[in-house]
Amino acid sequence: MQPRSKRTGRTGRPPRLSQQAIISAAEQLLAAEGADALSMRRLAKELASTPMALYHHVRDKDELLLLLLEAHAQRMPRPELPEDPRERLIAAGQVLHDVLADCPWIVEVLASDDLMAVSALWIVEAMVDAAIKCGLTPEQAVDAYRIIWYYTVGELMVRVSRERRQADADRPSYRDRTFSMLAADEYPRLAALSDRWATLTAHDTHRQGLETVVEGLLARA
Repeated sequence: MQPRSKRTGRTGRPPRLSQQAIISAAEQLLAAEGADALSMRRLAKELASTPMALYHHVRDKDELLLLLLEAHAQRMPRPELPEDPRERLIAAGQVLHDVLADCPWIVEVLASDDLMAVSALWIVEAMVDAAIKCGLTPEQAVDAYRIIWYYTVGELMVRVSRERRQADADRPSYRDRTFSMLAADEYPRLAALSDRWATLTAHDTHRQGLETVVEGLLARA
């Protein structure tokens, strides 16, 4: 009788979980429901698994978010920026806005001001370098970046929150109902604009505001 050969490797059903499978499921959950919906317990349920099984692939939620941010940053386009430092500062600020606008959950994650994707730091480098070449000190250049960052994230956070509420609403918003009842003798300007307020405040004014912010920042040089 021939001896049985020694079997190597795994047999039977392959493992269902992998780091990439977890990242993909997390991206889908974030895109559908936002950062607040993401938890290891919820993600495990989506994967028909357990939180403990997920921890074999990612240490904790923060590590998962870092992996997600890095994966997205590595897929980002990296356009050529203008040579003129003022125009480069504005262009880099616009790239920052557009990248975040395409993926709203990132705005919510980055608003913690702690987690970041190393692969996206080229935008920060471009903005700080452009500000210095415009005549700002390194300290002022960092301030300039932070001010643009706060303006951009704030604008997008308001937009994302508004769009989510509108998607779930089955009647006019509280703001629209309130504006429709403003007394003209007490709020003459707002009452005159009340029927157009929702349209006027829905305009994308980020670029206009960005250019105004940059002009003010560079006036310090």
